[in-house]
Amino acid sequence: MPLQRPARPSIRTLPSHAGRWLALLLSTVAIAASAQATSADTRATPRAVAAPTSAVAPAQPLEAWSHAYAAYTTPKYPAGFAHFDYVNPDAPKRGTLWLRNPDRRSSFDKFNPFTIKGNAPAGVSLFMFESLATRSMDEPQTMYGLLAEQMSVAPDLASVTFRIHPLARFSDGTPVTAADVVHSHRLLTSAQAAPGVRIALSDIGEVTALDPATVRFTLKERKIDAVFAAGGMAVFSQRWGAVDGKVKPFDQIVSEHPIASGPYLIDQVEMPRRIEFRLNPRYWARGLGVRRGHFNFERIVYRMYADPAVAAEAFKAGEFDFFKEYSARAWVRQHQGVKWREGRIVKAELPTAWGQGLQSTHFNLRRPIFQDARVREALTLAWDFERLNRYGQYQRANSLFNNSDFAAQGRPSAEELALLEPFRDQLPPQVFGPAYVAPVQGDAQRLRANLLRARDLLAQAGWKVADDGKLRNAKGEPFVVEYLEPSQPGRNTDFQHNLSKLGIEFKERVVDFALYRRRLETYDYDLITIVEGDFTLPSATDLKAGFGSATVDEPGGNNFRGVKSPAVDALIQAVADARDIAQLRTAARALDRIVMWNHWQIPELYLSKERVSYWNRFGKPAVQPGYISIDGGEPWPLWTWWVEREQRP
Repeated sequence: MPLQRPARPSIRTLPSHAGRWLALLLSTVAIAASAQATSADTRATPRAVAAPTSAVAPAQPLEAWSHAYAAYTTPKYPAGFAHFDYVNPDAPKRGTLWLRNPDRRSSFDKFNPFTIKGNAPAGVSLFMFESLATRSMDEPQTMYGLLAEQMSVAPDLASVTFRIHPLARFSDGTPVTAADVVHSHRLLTSAQAAPGVRIALSDIGEVTALDPATVRFTLKERKIDAVFAAGGMAVFSQRWGAVDGKVKPFDQIVSEHPIASGPYLIDQVEMPRRIEFRLNPRYWARGLGVRRGHFNFERIVYRMYADPAVAAEAFKAGEFDFFKEYSARAWVRQHQGVKWREGRIVKAELPTAWGQGLQSTHFNLRRPIFQDARVREALTLAWDFERLNRYGQYQRANSLFNNSDFAAQGRPSAEELALLEPFRDQLPPQVFGPAYVAPVQGDAQRLRANLLRARDLLAQAGWKVADDGKLRNAKGEPFVVEYLEPSQPGRNTDFQHNLSKLGIEFKERVVDFALYRRRLETYDYDLITIVEGDFTLPSATDLKAGFGSATVDEPGGNNFRGVKSPAVDALIQAVADARDIAQLRTAARALDRIVMWNHWQIPELYLSKERVSYWNRFGKPAVQPGYISIDGGEPWPLWTWWVEREQRP
C-alpha cells in the first residue's frame, strides 16, 4: 500500500506562491488528486480551518511597512535582496520540460482550479496564478512580497495591508490593482468556489481597496495563520470570464484561459490529455529578488496518464523528464537498468525539512460501527507496519506532526496539562500518560499477541465470534467494513488477512477517481487512507479543516474522520492563539495526544525525502533548500532547474 503525498493538498502554511496555496487547497477541489502511491500507499489529503478569535500579539514586531513577514522569528532575507540562496540567478532560459500528471487526475476539462466541478490540470495552479506574497523554500513560514512590494501587519493581528508592486501586471498587460484583489477574494469566498477554497479564506473578513494600489484584509481570526492566508490568496483579473463587460458566475468560468500574473501562458491544449505552457516574454516579475533564477524553461508540457504502469514505461522511453516514485517496491526494483547504469537517468533521494503530516487509514466516525474506541483500537492492532515496510523505506507514524519538534514526547508537560485538564472527563486516560506509540508486530508471536488483545477489546465492545466464524454483535449482525480504493487494488491484503482471523469481513471497493471524489465529498465510506500534508509549522487553519466540529457535517469538507470534540476545538484554538514557538509547541503536542489516543485512525508511515528518477539533462542550483517537493507544492526542480541539453533517449 504505497505512501502518498498530498498533491500538496492542504493549506498548511503560505504557499511558495498561489501555486502552493492552490495545490494544497485542491486536496478538496480535486479531492486528493493526491499523489499516486508507494509501497505503503495513500490517498487524499485534506486541510483545515481556524477557530473563535482571541487577540494575539504578533510574534514578530514589524515596522509599519515591511518587505516580509515571518511567524515567530525574523525573515532571513533583507529588503532589496538580490535572489534566494537556492537559485542560480544567471540560469539560462531555454528548452522544454516534459511532465506527467503529478496526481490522480488523469484528464482535465477546465482551466479554473478554484471550483469544485471538473478537473483543472496541475500546471495551471503552479505556473499561472500568483499571490500578494510568496514563501521561501529555505525557512519556516516566512513570506516575502510578490504582487505586493510591501505589507503591514497590525500589532493586534486585526488586519494586514498590502501595497501592490507598481510593476505588477496580468498576462494581458493590464496592471494588478487593489480592485482585482477585492474581486478575487469575493469570487473565492462565493458559493461557487470549492469548499476547500472557501475554508482557506474563512479567517478573513472584509477586504477593502484603500486606493488603487493598497488593499486591506480585516482578519476575523486574529492569528498568524490568517495573515498568511491573506498573503497566499490567489489573485486574478476582473476581466477573467468577462463577456461584454459582465463577468460570468464563477463556476461558469471553465474554458477561458486565466488572466493571471504568473510566468507562463497556456499555449496549446489537447483536452483532456495534454496541455502546453510557454514562458511569458513579458512576465512582470522576472527581475525581482523573489523570482530571479526561477522559471527557466521556455515551454512546459503535461501529458496525462491514466495507468501508472503505462506512465512508468513512458518515462523510460523518454516521454517525460521526472518520475516521482511513491511505491517502495517499485523504487527498489524498477528504478534500475541500462539507462540508469549509463547515467542517462539519475536516481535520487532528496531530503526535505518538512514536518510530515499523518498518513493514516481514517475511521469514518459517522458510521455506528466505529463509535466505540475499543473497536477502533482493535483494528489498529491488526495493521502490520513491519510487513508493509519490508523494503525498509519508511518510518512508523506515531503523531500528527511526524519528523518535527511538535510531536508529543514522553508525559505531558505542566503547560500541556493546563490545556488538557479542563477536558479530562471527555478524554481517554492515556492522554495524560506517555505519548502514543503505534503497535509493533515484527514477528508471528507478537502479531498473535496483538490479535488476541484485539479479540478481547472487540468482546468488551460487544462483538464475539459466532459459530460460523464471523464476528457478530448482540443482534447477530456481522462485522463488515468497506475500504474505498481509488486506484490500486490489493494493497491491504495483509490487513484483510489479519482481520479475517478476528472474524471481520474486509471488503475493498475499487472505484474510479470521479466516484471516489463524490463519495469523499458526501462522507460515504467506512475506511479511507489520507495523508495530511507536509508543514513547516502546525497550522490552526489546516487543523480546523481536518478536525473542527463546525464543518463536520458540511459536504465537501476535510473532516474526513467525522471528529466532533470540544477538547479538539479548544486545542486548535490554542494553536491559533500561540504567541511564540514554545506556546505553539505546547498546544500542538497536547492536541497530538488527544487525536492519537482516541484511535480515530490507524497511523501508518511517513517518508522525509523525495524519491525521483529524472533524465540527466538538467543544470541545477548548487544549494538545495529544505522545504521542497518534486512536482507540487514547492517544486524546486520545476521552478529553479534548467535544460542543459535537449536529447533524452
